[in-house]
Amino acid sequence: MISKELLPKHIGIIMDGNGRWAKLRGLPRQAGHKIGAKTFRKVVHYCNQIGIQYLTVYAFSTENWKRPQEEVRAIIELLREYLIDAPNHKDENVQVQFIGDLSGFDDDILKLIADCEEESCQFTGMHLNIAINYGGRDELVHAFRAMNRDIQAGKLNPETVTEATVSDYLYTKGQPDVDLIIRPSGEYRLSNFLIWQSAYAEYVFMDRILWPDFNESYIDKALEEFASRNRRFGGV
Repeated sequence: MISKELLPKHIGIIMDGNGRWAKLRGLPRQAGHKIGAKTFRKVVHYCNQIGIQYLTVYAFSTENWKRPQEEVRAIIELLREYLIDAPNHKDENVQVQFIGDLSGFDDDILKLIADCEEESCQFTGMHLNIAINYGGRDELVHAFRAMNRDIQAGKLNPETVTEATVSDYLYTKGQPDVDLIIRPSGEYRLSNFLIWQSAYAEYVFMDRILWPDFNESYIDKALEEFASRNRRFGGV
């Protein structure tokens, strides 16, 4: 086990490989997402248990709407099930926040999201960001539009804008930047995930594991790799 001093404060995980996992077993892609949802719960529990302060998981991107509608509906139904079940996990003490453009979801989903965030806002354990209908570029566009509105209203002087100012307009306002990003499934790219927040993140790509088979041991391996790296942040 890595000592708490060497743990990253903020981990991002790209939960990738559900569809391929199902295809390898001759199952519909929806089956992979269902098992992947169970993996998500295990990983959240473990990260909270070992003392990770912030965890952001990439659940549904702005590009995922292009997938077959049957698959999209299955993913949204899993989200609905998670939200309905969330009150049963109060003892985990995890504060939950949903990041992304939520405007595209049905009213019942939005109500469940609001309830989940409100009920967990006073929890003092790990802060969990669930990125749905999220894209890093879309987040920046959202931030710049909000900044422009405040400039037009005289609330913000453009000459005083700094990197910290931009961060304050992101979905992750008030949170530390990502220290470590983990991506299983053999893909070696960021896929529009936390573009601004991951400027100095360490990346751990795992090419022999798909998300439904991901478990606590892979978190440990990623943490060991993170602890072995020399993070200079542009210095020497």
